[in-house]
Amino acid sequence: MATQRVTGDVDARVSVARDRTTDPADLHALASDPSALVRAAVAAHPNAPAEALRPLARDRDRDVREAVAKNPASSRANLLRLLGDADRWVRWAVATNPSVDGRVRQVMLEAHDKELRGLLAEMPALEADLAAVLVKDPSPEVRERLATHTREPEIIAALLGDRTVRVRKGLAVNQRTTAEQRSILARDSSPDVRAALVRALPLEEADLRSMLEDRSVEVRRSMATSPVTPPHIRQALENDADETVAEDARRYRESPIAAPRPARRRTLAKRFPGKA
Repeated sequence: MATQRVTGDVDARVSVARDRTTDPADLHALASDPSALVRAAVAAHPNAPAEALRPLARDRDRDVREAVAKNPASSRANLLRLLGDADRWVRWAVATNPSVDGRVRQVMLEAHDKELRGLLAEMPALEADLAAVLVKDPSPEVRERLATHTREPEIIAALLGDRTVRVRKGLAVNQRTTAEQRSILARDSSPDVRAALVRALPLEEADLRSMLEDRSVEVRRSMATSPVTPPHIRQALENDADETVAEDARRYRESPIAAPRPARRRTLAKRFPGKA
């Protein structure tokens, strides 16, 4: 039975729904509140009971369902239901839930929504057998995101043979690649891959010496301005045959370019504008 705490105007009811000390029975009562703001507050409450979250996972308001999708208290059944939601933002929100388990990840793997599979590819807890399936994903973007984030040596080795440049560029910024794998990337046929590599990762001396003679000016310019390039290699680039490379190397020595900050994950809105 609801108490006096669940009465009052909308602001008062929202306040109660957000209060960590609110009794589960009151949260259950507020789950059927006529205001979507109140229901969304209940949906996001860490102590919301299952009987409150269950109907909210089917709520007509998207923000309410999205709050359920993000709530660690949500059951596996609710998360599985929301993976099939008609709204993309609700589906994608499930991937941010720390309670996602192997069964939920399996369903994400089988989704037609490539963004769901891309979000799966970025998960630190991704099982090796699921990652092995994503290696052959039809979407180059999904494979690129796997290449950038995977921690599995076997997956990295498999992706080294991917024919799509953007996938190998993903490997070129993956900190978990071995020295041997970086050496392979240093000899990649694409200058975009080689340039991404020298900008992101330290290399063995032999690879660095070899890349001083790289046929691509852009690769050598990337070395000249990379914060991971050793000083003696940058000094050698000051004598590069291409004046733009030499000038970049000298300019870096005189006034080092600030090392880039770790890339912030782009919001879904910017990554896939307008997609359903």
